[in-house]
Amino acid sequence: MPPIQDHPLRYRLANELHARPFPSLTAPCRAVYLAVKKPHQAASRDRALDLAHLTELLDRYGTQHPQPGATHWSGRIGQHTLKWEQHTEFVTYTVFLNGLTERPFDPADFDVFPSDWLDRAPGVRMTSALVRVTERPEDDAEVGRMIDDWFVPESMAVSSVIDDDAIIAGDFRIDPAGHQRFAVFPRAHVGERRVGRIVQRVTEIETYKAMSMLGFTRVREIAPRLGEIDTELSELMEAMVQGTGPAEETLKSLLAVSSDLERLSAQTSFRLGATAAYEAIVGQRISVLREERWQGRQTFAEFMMRRYDPAMRTVKSTEKRIGTMSLRAMRTSELLRTRVEVERSAQNQELLEGMNARADMQLRLQKTVEGLSTVAISYYAVSLASYLLYPAAEALGISKGMLTAAVTLPVILGVWFMVRRIRRAVEHE
Repeated sequence: MPPIQDHPLRYRLANELHARPFPSLTAPCRAVYLAVKKPHQAASRDRALDLAHLTELLDRYGTQHPQPGATHWSGRIGQHTLKWEQHTEFVTYTVFLNGLTERPFDPADFDVFPSDWLDRAPGVRMTSALVRVTERPEDDAEVGRMIDDWFVPESMAVSSVIDDDAIIAGDFRIDPAGHQRFAVFPRAHVGERRVGRIVQRVTEIETYKAMSMLGFTRVREIAPRLGEIDTELSELMEAMVQGTGPAEETLKSLLAVSSDLERLSAQTSFRLGATAAYEAIVGQRISVLREERWQGRQTFAEFMMRRYDPAMRTVKSTEKRIGTMSLRAMRTSELLRTRVEVERSAQNQELLEGMNARADMQLRLQKTVEGLSTVAISYYAVSLASYLLYPAAEALGISKGMLTAAVTLPVILGVWFMVRRIRRAVEHE
């Protein structure tokens, strides 16, 4: 009996869950991180350019190329290990270097990316970071002295993570060389994969934080126009309530405001949706680290709560404001359309009443014309009948005047009866 047939995508979907394994790192080591994003329309960019840029870097180190259409790659470049990932809007390069330099966070580490290669990147730098992984000393006071030397105290975040297996630190500031700085202090017994997971989550927190802040800058750009639209909408609603100005002109202005709102909504929908997704990832990455306070310092979660969350609340409130204003404009438009329809119905009623009056007038005029027509036709009919009967008048010895008088009444009655019959036939049709 033949085996059951697999879905064509079964293996591909199953392998996707294992396609991006965490790196395995042994302290001491360093990591150089770079995220590149196209300035505009990044989600619809030509992704083949990302792969071509990676291939150019691999050629510098004589490394085998990834498969066509690859969205991730990991391998050796010289004495180092490179991990490349392609995302919806950006690509990331992480190079892991063994050992430590004498100078903490040495900018020379970034030279692993050739400067001319960076110049040809199909995008711009979204963020870059230097991560220093040092085995955690037994004396936590020594850790405190190091991080006080390396980071700005005002914005520094430090926490014990993964059940106190490691300490992570960073200040989320850009150093003079243009990079973010993070330090990881794992205990000696912590496995290589766990160290790799911690380092990757730290870089992901920084990347998705930076990406989500794009939504904050976008809502700040549109805030003035939203304020103008809100004022216009309020004025139009007041004009509708007060009945000042023609309703049709007010409706036309209201439709223009609604169109502007829809345009803003369409232009910002992707960015605001992406911001919500990136914010959720930041929160999830911090949550899985299982932070604990270390020596009374603020944790990564507290830093985000104080510095990052207000920006995200601004984004959410702006998104909600756009939706609320759209609903207001829609409801106002419906009320105004109803008012316009009522006014038009009243105008139509007046028009119908005028038409009825004109029809009555035409009917009276028609009856008058019919009477005049009867007289005119009768006059000519009597004349014709008189001429026809004049010879008989001489034979009967009757004067022409008496004959004319005798035929006048029957002729008039006959003409009136004929006109009346014709009118009834026309009305029946």
